[in-house]
Amino acid sequence: MLLAGRDSGVSPIAPRYEASLERPVRTRGVYAIRNVTAHPITAPPIEGATVIIRDGKIAAVGTNIAIPRGAAVYDGKGNHLYPGYIDACTTLGLTEIGSIAATIDTTETGQFNPNSRAEIALNPDSELIPVTRVNGTTTVVATPTGGLLSGMGCVMNLDGWTWEEMVIKTPIGLFMNFPAPSAAPNQSAEARRRDWESRMRPINEFFDDARRYLRAHQAKGAEGVPAHERDPRFDAMMPVLEGKLPLFVRVNSALGIQAAIRWAEEQQVRLVIVGGSEAHRVADLLREKQVPVILEGVHNMPSAESDPYDEPFLLPRRLHEKGVLFCVASNDASNARNLPYHLATAVAHGLPREEALKAITLYPAQILGLSHRLGSIEPGKDANLVLLSGDPLDIRSEVIQVWIAGRPIEMSSKHIRLYERYRSRPR
Repeated sequence: MLLAGRDSGVSPIAPRYEASLERPVRTRGVYAIRNVTAHPITAPPIEGATVIIRDGKIAAVGTNIAIPRGAAVYDGKGNHLYPGYIDACTTLGLTEIGSIAATIDTTETGQFNPNSRAEIALNPDSELIPVTRVNGTTTVVATPTGGLLSGMGCVMNLDGWTWEEMVIKTPIGLFMNFPAPSAAPNQSAEARRRDWESRMRPINEFFDDARRYLRAHQAKGAEGVPAHERDPRFDAMMPVLEGKLPLFVRVNSALGIQAAIRWAEEQQVRLVIVGGSEAHRVADLLREKQVPVILEGVHNMPSAESDPYDEPFLLPRRLHEKGVLFCVASNDASNARNLPYHLATAVAHGLPREEALKAITLYPAQILGLSHRLGSIEPGKDANLVLLSGDPLDIRSEVIQVWIAGRPIEMSSKHIRLYERYRSRPR
């Protein structure tokens, strides 16, 4: 099964021209988490706090809060309550076993598939989902990966029987693999320019066709304007061209980031950089143009052989010091559970701890346009919470309980089951 491509025969899930569909939480009931040190992220920690959850939303946070009659009470026993982590770039739900092609639904055939929708291919029964959520990640962006215009990503909670129950917002934006200009020293500047222009030509032509399609449908009903056939690919491009949805551009080199920013301005589209391993080299430009960056982890190799080994570890600190809005994502499925430890490495290399926690909570929510629902412990926001014995960035801290949309999830996974099975094996 592939994503819903142009010739797949799968109807669009959302209305053709709707920018995105945001889904409400579905949990019902009243819960109280008491006797915890709450870390709102947007405010100092609150010791001895109580958090009231009503119908999947945080209703109250603080001390000396009365627990409503009939509420299900959870005693936190002095442990630490944080907002659930947000992984802004994963393939969770779209891939299971890398060596078995039938379990990989990340890529549609062809180069231009803006109408491909990640949520259609989600597998709610993936074993990788509970493995990830029991370590504190409650929300992820599932992203298609293939071609030039890969398709539309979606934001989902890691709990639910069907994709309709899991998805918070879809689509969240269009993902693109940007053909960065070459910096090969054995080519002349003119040859590099011609090569890049030839690779960009089909992209520019597609955007031009999509813009003509948009103008034609905007003129629908005007006198003398004939009816136009619908093309699902160009239908999907409309909210991107109108600025209602961002374009998430995968690019790493400094030269590529500069080119992507110039090109996005020419196309008049909202830009988010994904990857950005050399983003620190153009941080001033990113800050000036207010372009956020989703870093694909820090446990990577340096982008150039001449770079020091710790170049990726220093990247979050450098972006923070330059005032660039960024978050850190796993860009993975099997190892998405390790998201907080990428930030632990960044903290060890100079990133302030408070900024590290925001980079997996508040900042991804802001970049995704969901800070009114996610990223901090505040009244009115979704009750996506994680209770830990200590610091989330310390691998020794135990994740005691996770709540998603106000519902306490089962703290079990394939990893835990295998651990318990072999721990109790006959000796």
